[in-house]
Amino acid sequence: MRTPANPQQLSKVSAEPPTPRREPILISPTRARGRLWVWIVPAALAWILLYGLLESVSRWVTYRAIGLDDSTHLARAVQFFLYESPKVLMLLIVVVFGVGIVRSFFTPERTRRALAGTRESLGNVLAGGLGVVTPFCSCSAVPLFLGFVEAGVPLGVTLSFLISAPMVNEVALVLLFGLFGWRVAAIYLGTGLALAIVAGWTLGRLHLERFVESWVYDVRIGMVAEKESLTWNDRLQRAIQAVREIVGKVWPYVVAGIAVGAGIHGYVPEGFMAGIMGKSAWWSVPAAVLIGVPMYSNAAGIVPVVQALLEKGAALGTVLAFMMAVIGLSLPETIILRKVLKLPLIGAFVGIVALGILFIGYLFNALF
Repeated sequence: MRTPANPQQLSKVSAEPPTPRREPILISPTRARGRLWVWIVPAALAWILLYGLLESVSRWVTYRAIGLDDSTHLARAVQFFLYESPKVLMLLIVVVFGVGIVRSFFTPERTRRALAGTRESLGNVLAGGLGVVTPFCSCSAVPLFLGFVEAGVPLGVTLSFLISAPMVNEVALVLLFGLFGWRVAAIYLGTGLALAIVAGWTLGRLHLERFVESWVYDVRIGMVAEKESLTWNDRLQRAIQAVREIVGKVWPYVVAGIAVGAGIHGYVPEGFMAGIMGKSAWWSVPAAVLIGVPMYSNAAGIVPVVQALLEKGAALGTVLAFMMAVIGLSLPETIILRKVLKLPLIGAFVGIVALGILFIGYLFNALF
């Protein structure tokens, strides 16, 4: 049985002032941003140090720790894999982080508004440029197409964007720069953008709107409300999240691509690819496009294969055509677009882009 409380104690308790409620401490964006930079700067220094040690570490593991003979095919393949795997993944992390910050300024809704109401020729150029920095994947093709149609973006301008976004891939651009230098990266950027602009403009001149599925023009997608302005702390957090999500998804493709490249590097004789993907074989460019279209890989996974092919004597134009066919004319994206485009427009889209890729392949085989 509980003892009744003493009245004097009750009066004493009631007379005491209530304990003040402690408000949560709010960290200002400046302090939060400072904390992120405190973490990022040492990570960047560690990245630079580790990146510089990759080749020597890969050689030590291959020839000392494992004990492989450096004259064997297996040793060359293993050393290539141990060196290129961390190298490409480290480059990928840096690229995705940087692109994550850039993409925080370019939402799909903002892109849609920017393209709406522009003149068609100017719109093709703008769409090609925006396609490089706007988030896009094959699964986004239909929603973006519907949004552009509702916003009044011309069909040719929309198709320029849909060509540029997957083909002129910023990940592939920076990886190509890291692996081959600025010239190959600039060639890839310039030719990809030119192809997207010219192909979109050509398709627009053909007036193929009647081959868009009729239900598309009846759809009304609500305008997405623009989010509040982001602080730099928010942008850094988005970039870190992009690294977690994107690298977490694509690393198996990267490792698989490097494994294929390692096999080519270790076992394919020097100059062997010159016979089947070289300048002298006129059929090598169309064959590369035909082989690349049904393949499904992201840019990060195909770049190591490109590197190995070039090392073994393949021509630059043929390899560029192969890479563009894989990431710009992928079969999954074509199947998804069939939901909104009729077969004649699909055929015109694939045909004109394929002709552009063939032209680029032959042009650079002639120039380089």
